[in-house]
Amino acid sequence: MKILLLEDEVMLNESICEYLESEGHQVDSFFDGLEALRVIKERNYDLLILDINVPNLDGLSFLEQMHTIKIHTPAIYISALVDIEDISRAYALGCNDYLKKPFHLKELLLRIDRVKMLQNVPRVHLRLSKNYSYDQEHSVLLFNQEPQILTKRQFQIIDLLSRNRGRIVDFEQFQTYVWSEQVVDNATMRAEINRLKKNLKEDFIINVRGMGYMIDKP
Repeated sequence: MKILLLEDEVMLNESICEYLESEGHQVDSFFDGLEALRVIKERNYDLLILDINVPNLDGLSFLEQMHTIKIHTPAIYISALVDIEDISRAYALGCNDYLKKPFHLKELLLRIDRVKMLQNVPRVHLRLSKNYSYDQEHSVLLFNQEPQILTKRQFQIIDLLSRNRGRIVDFEQFQTYVWSEQVVDNATMRAEINRLKKNLKEDFIINVRGMGYMIDKP
């Protein structure tokens, strides 16, 4: 595979390059997000390996910029960050995997092999509306095939509704699946779902008065 590596730790960058090249991969490495973005506009890659905390353009913003210019290359994040919001944002941007530092290089190779294998397997996309679909395998909401950024809880709401298309999801189900760590009232759930609906470009979440919410099968 032809791989772009964005990693500003010099020793780790060199170790990854040496190891992956010994395994038959071609690696172009970068220490700076803006420089990597400039190059990716001119060259094609099969896979991106991205650190998050890198100079000038962080790894998450890098992937956002790629989507802006209509480049959708599979990505694996490697990072010491463990904040759930960072991880959620990475997956919301459509990354294929997230590997926490420190890691064994063999583990990275296994993740690369998994991404390569998944590229040859058709994704299961559920159609939610004219332009929205939901990638079940990677838990990603897509608008015209573009990954959408939502909060972790909003993704859980979409996931629950998407997997139950054509059926009403009641408040007890939302409590169990979305708010499992705390007990909340129905008004709190409605408020969060309404915030989600306002973020959507198409209104496909139906309020079934007194019962719950649902997504019709298109």
